[in-house]
Amino acid sequence: METFTHKEIHQQPAMWKKEYEALLQNKAQISAFMHKYLTPETDIVLTGAGTSAFIGDAIEPIMRGIWTNVRAVPTTDLITHAEYLLDAERPLLLISFARSGNSPESVGAVNIANKLCKNVAHIYITCNKDGKLAAESGKDNILLVLLPEETDDKSLAMTSSFSTMLLTCMMLSHIDTLEQDKPLIDCTIKNAEVVIADYEDKLKAIGERKFERGVFLGSGALKGIAEECHLKLQELTDGGVVCKFDSFLGFRHGPKAVVNDKSIVVYLMTDDEKVQRYERDLVRQVSSNNHPVAQLIVTAGHCPEMPDVNADLIVKMPNGKPQTDFYGIVPYVLVGQLLGFYASLAHGLNPDAPSVSGNIHRVVEGVTIYE
Repeated sequence: METFTHKEIHQQPAMWKKEYEALLQNKAQISAFMHKYLTPETDIVLTGAGTSAFIGDAIEPIMRGIWTNVRAVPTTDLITHAEYLLDAERPLLLISFARSGNSPESVGAVNIANKLCKNVAHIYITCNKDGKLAAESGKDNILLVLLPEETDDKSLAMTSSFSTMLLTCMMLSHIDTLEQDKPLIDCTIKNAEVVIADYEDKLKAIGERKFERGVFLGSGALKGIAEECHLKLQELTDGGVVCKFDSFLGFRHGPKAVVNDKSIVVYLMTDDEKVQRYERDLVRQVSSNNHPVAQLIVTAGHCPEMPDVNADLIVKMPNGKPQTDFYGIVPYVLVGQLLGFYASLAHGLNPDAPSVSGNIHRVVEGVTIYE
């Protein structure tokens, strides 16, 4: 069955290359805006709802090495608790991630920040040139970063929109030296191409197995990628597979109880040897104490052999450090996307519109933003 979802997963490497080139073309304008509104006193808030919020969760840990005062705060929290989460007296740069730019929370969070904060600027990273955010972007304190039209995913599930917005924000933080990052961007694209070319059939076979629970684990920035992967599998199966995510160390403290013989566990492993020691210990413990349907290890670069671990699949991306320290986190998400896609088909669903009950929609419905 030809679907938007499958096409949108596969188009990601091309979209990343396209967006890199677009940012280079607009480098002067972007750099001028960043230097004007980014000062040592500026609070930077990464915001969005659902998958768009997970972008901030993924990149906040690595952005702190570039932007000191950066935080990820979902629009769904800003709507209800802005007075606790925003400092009205400090300059604010609100970076909004939005596929459509039409969700009530996206627009509502912007309006609340404008009313509450004395000095606020915005960056809208969005895929829809006709969205409400894009329509109001013609102001000096707003930078509109419009992604390639193809990233405005037609599927319910966000795939190329998520990864391209994620990568775009990373590239914005390096805008002054972006040309020098081309080898890293090329490696990131190559890793994604390897996942598709070498592992899609294997992920399809695992996605077709009968399992009821999914667990995705990651450390640091990869915890945010695990968060996105868990949602992809859960929403594409219409809740037929209930999923969790966590850090490797955090998973030991109670959440590990969910692993049983109806589970799959996906380990998104860093290439940082100091961190990977803890990750390998957890993999060994789960393998010895539990009997999940499948265990998947995903790694970029070096991953020592673990003969005592019965892994059903090891996804090896060829380009490791410094990839997993920055841009390299992005291709990991394809594993969750492809698993979700093929599990959706195995559940007899249409991946483009998997919600049989209509509980979830491409753009959230039924939210009233109150004064």
